[in-house]
Amino acid sequence: MVNELQELLRANVADPPHDRLDLGAVVRGGRRRVRRRRNVAIGAAAFATAGIVAAGAVLQGGGGGTEIAGEPPAPDAPTLTLADATTAVAGRDYRELASYTNDDLDSDNGQYLDGMTDDGLVLFRDGPRADQRYPRFALLDPATGTKDWLPRLPDVTQNQTTPVALGEDRLVLLGYEEDPTASTDGFLVRLVAFVFDRDDRRWSTVSWPGLPAVESPSVLVGPDDRLYVRTPATRPGPPPGGWPVGPDGEAEDADAEGETNHLWSVSLTDPADVRDEGLEVGDVAFTGSAMVWTDSRNGDAGRIHVRDLATGAEHSFDPRSGERCNLLSFGAAGDRIAMGQYCGTYEGGVRDDRVQVVSTDGRQVVTLQGSGLDGGLVPGSQVVTVTAYGDEDGTYVYDLAGDRLLRISDTTSSWASTTGPAGEPSRFSWMTPVNRNDGATQHIGELLR
Repeated sequence: MVNELQELLRANVADPPHDRLDLGAVVRGGRRRVRRRRNVAIGAAAFATAGIVAAGAVLQGGGGGTEIAGEPPAPDAPTLTLADATTAVAGRDYRELASYTNDDLDSDNGQYLDGMTDDGLVLFRDGPRADQRYPRFALLDPATGTKDWLPRLPDVTQNQTTPVALGEDRLVLLGYEEDPTASTDGFLVRLVAFVFDRDDRRWSTVSWPGLPAVESPSVLVGPDDRLYVRTPATRPGPPPGGWPVGPDGEAEDADAEGETNHLWSVSLTDPADVRDEGLEVGDVAFTGSAMVWTDSRNGDAGRIHVRDLATGAEHSFDPRSGERCNLLSFGAAGDRIAMGQYCGTYEGGVRDDRVQVVSTDGRQVVTLQGSGLDGGLVPGSQVVTVTAYGDEDGTYVYDLAGDRLLRISDTTSSWASTTGPAGEPSRFSWMTPVNRNDGATQHIGELLR
């Protein structure tokens, strides 16, 4: 069974399934977008897909129906809905920095904008695809369209690589290698970092034998230039008999018990430098001056903890999320924390989806509430990108620095971007459909303030 699964994963790059890369959280599967409920990690399978990917998988309920009457409850915070958004005007509210169109992603993998460097270039990825077994990369100048093709990435397989740092001096991509201890108990992987020195134009590879091999690690870069890796601690899973089925016919797992993770950090230059941070966390994020984390994720978030990186002083607070809210995404920038949440489905199939913004001292800033929306931050950005599916389809952005909600587009693609670091706090990305949604145009923009 495991051998068959591994062969299937290796074959996927020739005709990759849609899925949503979260490396930050390594990924969740599913090619065409389905309404996300719990983020079900599929570990190494996430890396085996390569391309623009869509939102996560849905756990199908095995229990009885659940009838929930009435309207979703009001958040305990200042609240905005999608109807409160101002229609953004290009040239006044934002400018588009780069775009790229893949006409037919159903037939094969394509080419992608994988984030922006700190000095304003776009990491451009080509493949892998059916007629090109390995990915190749270029630095694209968005002003001229010129591509500087990089030397071939050594030791790379057809498995997915994901950018986590795109600096002026180096690029850092993460991949994985199968662990020889893989067994019928799971598909285990070890992280590998591919580091490109932009001055001498050479790639180097680093891995960490002291880091546990797991099915689904989650990774982010800290201000101290270390990689912070979450490995699974507790995974409560569905109750006996499975999740009940909600009014919309999907698994109803609002107010689920959250998952926890062990936190490690590793050096990008020394394979022996592996540090057990001694914390059990849910989600983790960094600002320039603080580390923030939750008690758990993919369920009730619990408390939010804030550690001052200069002094080590810590405080925590109750974010006052809704009683049934599950934490699905987590990010921080400046003195703001953004949490994407699913909080239940109500009569008529109306979902209670939220993006809650709080300050690092526990103040309620705003909660964006709607049915069928997803939102979160990419590393380095102060712009929360929200994708809405339903009566108010489109891409919206909430500017953490300016406290404004803008509607960027009024169409929604079946494909979601794998965009990496933003490079600047005002940058964001979005997708628009082409070719009857078989393809998509990927955009990178910048808010004008």
